[in-house]
Amino acid sequence: MMKIMSEPLWSPSTERIKTTNMYRFMQEVNRSYKEDFSEYDSLYQWSIENLEAFWVELWKFAGIKASRGFERVIDDPTKMPGAQWFVGSRLNFAENLLRCQDERIALVFRGENQVRRAVSYRELYAEVAKVAAALRQAGIVPGDRVAGFMPNMPESIIAMLAATSLGATWSSCSPDFGIKGVLDRFGQIKPKVLFTADGYFFKGKPLDSLERVARIAEKLPSIERIIVVPYVNERPDLGGLPTGVHYSEICATETPEIDFVQLPFDHPLYIMYSSGTTGLPKCMVQGAGGVLLTQIKELLLHTDLKRRDTIFYFTTCGWMMWNWLVTSLAVGATLVLYDGNPFHPGPEALWRMAEDEKITVFGTSAGYIAALRDSGVKPARQFDLGPLKALLSTGSPLSKEDFRFIYREIKADMQLASISGGSDLNGCFAQGNPMGPVFEGELQCRALGMKVFAYDEDGKPVIGQQGELVCTAPFPSMPLYFWDDESGKKYHAAYFDRYPGVWTHGDFIEVTERGGIIMYGRSDATLNPGGVRIGTAEIYPILDEIDTIEDSVVVGQQWQNDVRVILFVKMKPGVTLTEEIRDQVKTAIRNFASPRHVPAKIIAIQDIPYTLNMKKVELAVQKVIHGQEVKNKDALKNPEALDFFAGLDELVE
Repeated sequence: MMKIMSEPLWSPSTERIKTTNMYRFMQEVNRSYKEDFSEYDSLYQWSIENLEAFWVELWKFAGIKASRGFERVIDDPTKMPGAQWFVGSRLNFAENLLRCQDERIALVFRGENQVRRAVSYRELYAEVAKVAAALRQAGIVPGDRVAGFMPNMPESIIAMLAATSLGATWSSCSPDFGIKGVLDRFGQIKPKVLFTADGYFFKGKPLDSLERVARIAEKLPSIERIIVVPYVNERPDLGGLPTGVHYSEICATETPEIDFVQLPFDHPLYIMYSSGTTGLPKCMVQGAGGVLLTQIKELLLHTDLKRRDTIFYFTTCGWMMWNWLVTSLAVGATLVLYDGNPFHPGPEALWRMAEDEKITVFGTSAGYIAALRDSGVKPARQFDLGPLKALLSTGSPLSKEDFRFIYREIKADMQLASISGGSDLNGCFAQGNPMGPVFEGELQCRALGMKVFAYDEDGKPVIGQQGELVCTAPFPSMPLYFWDDESGKKYHAAYFDRYPGVWTHGDFIEVTERGGIIMYGRSDATLNPGGVRIGTAEIYPILDEIDTIEDSVVVGQQWQNDVRVILFVKMKPGVTLTEEIRDQVKTAIRNFASPRHVPAKIIAIQDIPYTLNMKKVELAVQKVIHGQEVKNKDALKNPEALDFFAGLDELVE
């Protein structure tokens, strides 16, 4: 149990509280239900005890655009998984994000190449209309998959909105993914159209994407058209892409209006991916209405986003925070998109941008904050951050030291919202509260409408001690199903095997007596370096191709307020692990998975532990390197192998 601090680092003024969307929503609830709520805890309790009423009030408060209203809020509030929300309603996700069509800036793009581009809401709508018309002409219909292998740039958002306006399902990866990583994902869902840029920038250098795209397309016969956005080159050569077409060619015809296809609330919107810990990444299909409502709740209420705000989140198109950021369009705010290394040309890069763009909500990861602190940059002293009202952090637990650093060296008077959720729900279980104080090392609150608890080993809710993060009631953005999982077996195993009818997320948390959340990290074997979840199963096939390695195990080590990837290798008889072999391994993983998969340490080990049915026990190794007890050793074929992982000097530097 972590020591709970009694004094907050920051508290909002009474005047500030009364200007928040959360306060305004609370007053609406008070009027509609004759309540007298004046603080968050009572509103939260009401939201989980009156789920139907809460989500209806949110629907009204957010002004959800629907061509047909709902007949029932939820068909069975006790059913999990499988509950159906807002039964009978018809809407379109893209239409809700494109409700504004004026001259206010919708998107500002800043890349490593220092090119700045702004797109108004009127221009955004017009561009989406042209791309949607081209996709319709290409035969895209509801249910088709459209994929993006794109940098975080305006065309990525335009492509997603165009596809979803037609009822197509969108899925994306960032361009730093290797060929195998892309095929492991898109190969399962078989997209009909692929959007890509010709390349991207990393640490100031242009990197080509089209060679990899050509190799990906060879393995994906489902792709009928590849639409290439120029980024590195003004007119990229598409000679290697037989189905390739320049983005400008599909945007040549003016189309004044978008014909938004009206679809059920649970029509598939996104396909997100699990980390692939035990095999191919699971493809999580998520519904349009559920994602829209969940993310609008988090942006409007928990982030206090308003039309006049400028919001930034450092993310790629391969992380759910990209999807989350894009929904800010539904509020009419200005989104700042950044593509590239956040420390290029120097560690102050993003804060110079924050000053230039007058960013009011700045989002990033705990790993970035720790690296910023170590770099010696002190944004408050170097830049005018007057407009900044909130800083958001997610991806991994934010350390107490970094809480203090943020308030000391970035800004003293602002909300710090450390938030936590996952790609699984495209949203958060724990959130910020613009009406409440911020305490060191603590997430402010459980999110409205999310019946979240910490369960002990007996499946009982506990306060003030560590437990499993669970959610005991349905929520709208639960995955509809997993791709190619007709029986629902994989879906059930992912979340419901441990506690039937209760979502178990795989995080260790503590619910504090004042209602906050302390995050302790993953309770499974998923890796989370820099806030991006990756899976060990994506690394092992690459190592199988290296003939000097007999066996291996990959785990995550808690390190400097983040997680670093550690690879243990058992070398073949007579082979010694050399720097040359280490370099070979790193190069292979970087090329065929992604730079994020590259291990921070590669350590030779004498044996790899297995269960009796010959499964690697990553979690047991992870516990040993962190000095934790490993139970159920009887289930291991060779429990003595765990001894090799204890007290390794290489893991303390």
